[in-house]
Amino acid sequence: MNNEQLKEYLAKMRDGDNTVFAEIYNDMKTPIFTIICRITRSKELAEDVMHDLFVKLYQSPPGYSVNNPRTWIFQMARNLALNSKRTPQTAELNEEIENRCEIFSDSVNLQIDIENAMKTLVSDELEIISLRVYGDLKFKEISKILQMPLGTVLWKYQKAVKKLRTYLNGGSV
Repeated sequence: MNNEQLKEYLAKMRDGDNTVFAEIYNDMKTPIFTIICRITRSKELAEDVMHDLFVKLYQSPPGYSVNNPRTWIFQMARNLALNSKRTPQTAELNEEIENRCEIFSDSVNLQIDIENAMKTLVSDELEIISLRVYGDLKFKEISKILQMPLGTVLWKYQKAVKKLRTYLNGGSV
């Protein structure tokens, strides 16, 4: 779903037509869940955060002043995920179920390799890769969400891709 369609659906929701919410949810649930899961490193916590995100979106869709609602929703997802990690209860939960996040892939071996490769990334690199690959966001949008200069985002993305490539080709990072 592109930004124009999303704007149209959000406008319908603001006008009281909540039938389009299911289409927004179905289109965005997988990339949003993946990004939240990457940040929280917990499938269970990611499910809770995603639920909170969509409840808030349903109850209060962004106003007309939001030019890029897709970026706005991903920013909201990121903020909620980061906030969930800051609370003492979820910090304990995160330690207990660390790295149980699933990668959606057909091959179990590929899942393990990708998960291990992703563990080599620092948090900024992981967020950038996740927003780009799973969120299908442009670098300019990622720059805005992470509040980083575009050049820094591009540099960190290239650095992260190089790390992943090296790891997946059998080298050490």
